[in-house]
Amino acid sequence: MSLTTILLIVLVLMLLGVVPLWPHSASWGYGPSGVLGVIVIVLIVLLLTGRL
Repeated sequence: MSLTTILLIVLVLMLLGVVPLWPHSASWGYGPSGVLGVIVIVLIVLLLTGRL
C-alpha cells in the first residue's frame, strides 16, 4: 500500500471518530473537527506541492 492510501484511510477513520453525533464525543464541541480540518488542509497543500 502506498503512503497516500494509508493517509486516506487514517483520515476517514479520524473523521468518523470526531463526528459530534457519537455519544462519547457529544460534549467535545467543534475542537476535534477543527484540528482535523487543519490537518487535512496541510496534507492537501503538501500533496499539491509534491512534497508528500
